[in-house]
This record gives sequence, structure tokens and C-alpha cells, in this order.
Amino acid sequence: MDIKNAQKIVDDWINDHGVRYFNELTNMAQLTEEVGEVARIIARRYGEQSEKESDKDKDLGEELADVLFVVLCLANQTGVNLQEAFDERMDKKTKRDHDRHHNNEKLK
Repeated sequence: MDIKNAQKIVDDWINDHGVRYFNELTNMAQLTEEVGEVARIIARRYGEQSEKESDKDKDLGEELADVLFVVLCLANQTGVNLQEAFDERMDKKTKRDHDRHHNNEKLK
């Protein structure tokens, strides 16, 4: 599935199952909350914090999907073609960073 299609799927879902999009500020707060849930899993599962028993059943994939859903909502409601923006960003990063990381002594 491409990003353009994902934006349409989210829009269709909002129109079929939701009443409307939450406003942009509410969605930004939701995005922050979802990123926090991803951070909690990463910090406890892969970082130095110990994982609480209540966190062991948390699914990183589900939490990342929640982040993606809210990002797609924000793109839809602000008129951003995320496919186009992503493609342009990847092209820019490819041109700018082609040799940058290969020459980074910290990554060897």
C-alpha cells in the first residue's frame, strides 16, 4: 500500500466510522500521546529501564500503527499530500546524504 492510498483509507474510515476529524490541536496532542507510548516500549524493552510486568504485553507494531494513523489524519485535514512530500524528502535526502553516512567514522 502506498501512502496516498493509506491517506484515503484513513479518510474513508473517518467518514464511515467517525463523526469527523478531531481538530488539528487535538490530533497533535494525540500524536504526542502515541509517540510517548512508543517511547515507553522502546525505553523499557530496548533501553536501560526495566520493563514493568504491565508493559510486557504492549505491542510495538500496534503503537507505531497508532502514530501512523494520527499522522495520516493530520496530513488529510491540513491538505498535505504525504506521498508527494515523502517522495520529495527521500529524493533530497538521497542527494544530500549519498556519501555522508558512509564517511562517518562514528558508524564504522
